[in-house]
Order: sequence, then C-alpha cells, then structure tokens
Amino acid sequence: MSVLITGIGELTTNTEVSGDALVIDGSEIAWVGNANSAPAADERVDVEGRAVLPGWVDSHTHLVFAGDRTAEFGARMAGKPYTAGGIAVTVNATRTATDEELAAVLRKHVAEALRQGTTFVETKTGYGLNVQDEVRSARIAAEHADEVTFLGAHLVPPGADADEYVDLVRGEMLDAVAPLVRWADVFCEKGAFDYDQSKAVLQAAAAKGLGLRVHGNQLGEGPGVRLAVELGAASVDHCTYLSPADIDALASSDTVATLLPACDLSTRQSLPPARALLDAGATVALASNCNPGSSYTSSMAFCVTTAVLQMRMSVEEAVWAATAGGAQALRRTDVGVIRPGARADLHVLDAPSITHLAYRPGVPLTHSVWRRGERAN
Repeated sequence: MSVLITGIGELTTNTEVSGDALVIDGSEIAWVGNANSAPAADERVDVEGRAVLPGWVDSHTHLVFAGDRTAEFGARMAGKPYTAGGIAVTVNATRTATDEELAAVLRKHVAEALRQGTTFVETKTGYGLNVQDEVRSARIAAEHADEVTFLGAHLVPPGADADEYVDLVRGEMLDAVAPLVRWADVFCEKGAFDYDQSKAVLQAAAAKGLGLRVHGNQLGEGPGVRLAVELGAASVDHCTYLSPADIDALASSDTVATLLPACDLSTRQSLPPARALLDAGATVALASNCNPGSSYTSSMAFCVTTAVLQMRMSVEEAVWAATAGGAQALRRTDVGVIRPGARADLHVLDAPSITHLAYRPGVPLTHSVWRRGERAN
C-alpha cells in the first residue's frame, strides 16, 4: 500500500532532495517533492506543519543483557570513578538468564527506542564472554536488532589469563559467532585489551569477512583511534579523549568517530571534542550506547540535545550525526536518509522544525514514527 504524507513544515532528508511531501510505497520511499505535484497514493496523511526527518540510526548499543547496576550508578554519582570492571556484574547476570529473559529485555528496549523515533538499531554481544553465551547472545540479537556486532573482546573474564582469552576470542569463539554477525568489535582500553591484543582480535575477524569496529579513547588517550584507522574500521566509538594526531587521523580516513555523550555524562567524563573533529573534517556519528552500566538510556533525542547544548554542534550537524552519521558508521546507504529507494523510516516531530530538539530540551517531541513503511505509533 502507498501512503502520501503532506503538510510537512520542515523536511530533513540528508540529501539534495527537498519538498513538503513524500510517498511511501511498501517498505521504501517512492517519491519526495512538492505536494502540488505529488503522485496518487492509496492513503493520505497530513502532518499539519510538523517537521519530518529520518528515523534515528542508533549505531552503538549493548542490549543483550540481564541484571541491574543501579547501585554502581549511585556509587559513581557519589564520587566513585568509572572503570571497565563493572561489566563483569552484567556478565554474571546474563549467563544465568534464560533465552526468553534476554530476548524480552532486548525487545523491550528496541520498542522503547522506536517510540522515541529510533528506527534502526545496532547491538552487540559482550556480556557472555564464553563461547556458549556469546553465540547465544548473537543469535538472540540477530532475531531482534537490525545489525549485530561480536564483542567477545569486551573484558577479560575474572580469573582468566588475558592472552589465553584473546586466543579463545579470535579462535573458537569467533568461529562459532561469525555466521550470526556482521561486525566485530574490541574494547581497546586500559583495563580491557591493549593494542596488540585488540589488533589480533580484529585481524582474525577481518579474515572471517567481518567488518570492524573499535571501542577506543573512552577513559584516556590511547591506541584505539590509531588502531581503528590503521585497520580501516568503519567506526571508532567513544572518542572522549583525543590527541591532535587522533583528530588528524580520523579526518584523513573513512573511519567514523562515533560519539556517545550520554555515556560521558553518566560516567562523569569529559564530553568528546565534537567541534574539533568537525572542523578538521572528520565524519561524526552520535549514538546512545544504551547499556545497563554506563549509559542506560535509549533516547537519541537526549544525545542530540546534549551535542548541541554542550558539545558546540549545530542542530543540523547533530541531527545528521544521529541519522546519516549512524548509517555511515554502519556502512549503510538505505537508512538515515529520505530519498526514493531508501527504507521508509520516518520520525515526525510534534514541532515545526528540528531546532526544537535542542530549543525544548527534555520535552518528548516524537509525534509519530514509520519503520519500514509501517506506522509504529
């Protein structure tokens, strides 16, 4: 069935296409232009002057988990510093959860995000940290998320030898998980995996045909950005602490700098140098990093608002980063844009322009959402 959407007050397409109307046909955008030249459609929807933009593309989440880390958050707000070790708490809870419990948590958060305009979600394994539970996490993720990333190299399990665990990750674990995922990731950070360990994991994943991603430069300057650029990773995520050389490397590469401001606020870190990255010519994405420990939010609007109000990004830059930027971080051309042939993922704001996302911080502005051409609310 085709749907003509008219009365668009401001249309953000992230392309050269413009207008005040569009047509959805099945799961795709069929036409974009001015309403007075719109083709016929089976149904007509007037959005009455509201802004329309692509659905949010959340390119970094950790949604296959069980358990709760409220106490850790409370301690952090009372002054305890964030370390990577808290991941082990979620690992223990995830290993003891049933498949259905894990799937229910994932479905809940995907649905929660969809109600807020997120129409495309990447999620990772990484709370299993053994072959059985990493495979289980990948299988469950593949059933409910748009993109799945293997993150067996999230943390060295307590009591394990780091180098022996890396051998497991890049060997038996990777062999078992690879058919279920598109990407591989590694937490290249003090307290997790060093440069050599991270490189070994990523090179093994690349040999399996997987795309590469890196968690890097979250807790301090380190080798994560350098490694990501060296290996041609699609994205390096966090980028909280960057040297001038890191910024130059990102600006001269195809690796996207994916910024996770909700995480930095939750862990009381500095916010990423978004303005320096953009001014240097780097490609920037915004993502939620929704996870139970360091960023328990699915609100991409919150990330956009933070980027504008506290990271010196313009509204247009932040919205692009949370839609087309996220798509680029996932090497997708069919989402994050509104153009004929793209996936019909639309976010209608209860506001006349995208500026209201930052102008009215904290106000829920999602009016309606289409995902794959189906109205979700």
